[in-house]
Amino acid sequence: MKGPERQWALLSYRLPREPSTPRIALWRKLKRLGVGQISDGLVALPADARTQEQLEWIAEEVTDSGGTATVWIAHPAAAGHEHQLVEAMTQARAAEYQHVLAQAEDARDAGDAERRRALVRLRAELRRIQRRDYFPPPDRLAAERAVEALHPANTTTEESTP
Repeated sequence: MKGPERQWALLSYRLPREPSTPRIALWRKLKRLGVGQISDGLVALPADARTQEQLEWIAEEVTDSGGTATVWIAHPAAAGHEHQLVEAMTQARAAEYQHVLAQAEDARDAGDAERRRALVRLRAELRRIQRRDYFPPPDRLAAERAVEALHPANTTTEESTP
């Protein structure tokens, strides 16, 4: 017998094309949540109380904007479909972590003040990414290490040598 299947919170939605503002706002919210796109008007997140509640709030906003929306709890009938969804979500987060890593590496040789500003900004960006990182890729650890290397206690400057 195989182990318990992962459940997914699905949001099925439809919004009128005009005005476009609610569609744009919806897509931005879904992107911030890190949803996996299954098809047009159908997105998924691993099901837990938080993700289900978030999708329910978004569904309410869709209906308030004149659209239709339903939240479902489901599991895929084929493991391959779930694997594709997980892989797409993982790759999206990996790309975000790679971008943070590149920014941290660019800031590494900057002056102290600029490096501190980059540290604060990149720590905040890491927190935003981690909130939507349901399947952490190896890139996460590399990005975290590169950002923390910007901390003054983790850097050595030639100015500190006598």
